[in-house]
Amino acid sequence: MPSSALQVARTGLEAQDQRMRVIANNLANVGTTAFKRDRANFATLAYQDSRVAGADSSTETTYATGLNLGTGVAVQSTTRMETQGSLETTGNSFDLALDGTGYFQVQMPGGQLGYTRAGNFTRSADGQLVTAQGYALQPPITVPAEATSITISTDGTVSAQIAGEAEPTQLGQITIASFTNPGGLQAGADNFMLETAASGPAQIGAAGEQGRGQIRQGMLEASNVNIVEELVNMIETQRAYEINSKMISAVDEMLQNANQTL
Repeated sequence: MPSSALQVARTGLEAQDQRMRVIANNLANVGTTAFKRDRANFATLAYQDSRVAGADSSTETTYATGLNLGTGVAVQSTTRMETQGSLETTGNSFDLALDGTGYFQVQMPGGQLGYTRAGNFTRSADGQLVTAQGYALQPPITVPAEATSITISTDGTVSAQIAGEAEPTQLGQITIASFTNPGGLQAGADNFMLETAASGPAQIGAAGEQGRGQIRQGMLEASNVNIVEELVNMIETQRAYEINSKMISAVDEMLQNANQTL
């Protein structure tokens, strides 16, 4: 039994260490544009059934309760919390925020599409709207060099005022991708998400339609990390880690006592 307790406590240490890593990542990204915090989900490991409830306890009776010994805990998964971050005004006409669900589409190297809620776009040398890494927004939007101002409506319609022209020129429309299971998207670097079999295929449409969020020009979505909540979780994780450490120390003392006695 003492060796089994050591194993259980070890799994507790590993699980709390992984949870602390999730919390640390949340806090590290508190200032990251449109970052969504993660939550660690725990699950029990397999049980050892020393006695099964309902088994014969005699020729005439059965056990009313069983004897089940747990073998520990593990982090089963992480869940990305998709709550909306606050919208912060920047005044930059190329900064876009999504007020609601959905993702901007970006053409990544190799032809793969990436999905992001970080709308801090800029204009490339040839006038295309691109990310800081130079990845082009999809569908492509090219702003003429002679444009004096650019307007992006809540449904994604992009218009530019061209010098010498009375009426604005429509440049295209930014469409928004939505997913049946956004929690199934694979998180990548640089604020990008990648489509997986679990997320389902991207469903493309205009902003504000079929539950998709509206586009807010001149704004960026802030991280949804709550610092106070994360600090509370950090303290809770630290205490749980300490308790599991004390369990290992206690079992070690029991083993030493048994060796000395026997």
